[in-house]
Amino acid sequence: MQEIRLKTDRRTQLVDITQQVQEALAETNGAAAALVYVPHTTAGVTINEGADPAVAADLESALEKVVDDGWDWKHVEDPDGPNAPSHIRASLMSPQIMVPLDDGKLALGTWQGIFFCEFDGPRDRKVYVTALA
Repeated sequence: MQEIRLKTDRRTQLVDITQQVQEALAETNGAAAALVYVPHTTAGVTINEGADPAVAADLESALEKVVDDGWDWKHVEDPDGPNAPSHIRASLMSPQIMVPLDDGKLALGTWQGIFFCEFDGPRDRKVYVTALA
């Protein structure tokens, strides 16, 4: 398992980590797939278009609208306000993705990228990458 460390800048932020994931797979030794896993309950990971940064910005905006901060949240442990929306947004994404490998390279589509999804930042975060045989 390899670990990628990130520092996010905003409360909601999608960060393209495609290159870091590929670099973490330098020693795949014939692995068939890569598991990318986020060990946080207010963050996730997804695959979407990586060519146009506007797509990530649109996803950030859409998730903030789909799960509104102003709802009557019950989970309010955070001193900066309820972070329940962050947990819900993370659940709408996923804590993991699996990508097939082709001769050690991520077999992503032409426009696809791997995004770390921050919903409770800014924070220091980790992503785990494992090559699967």
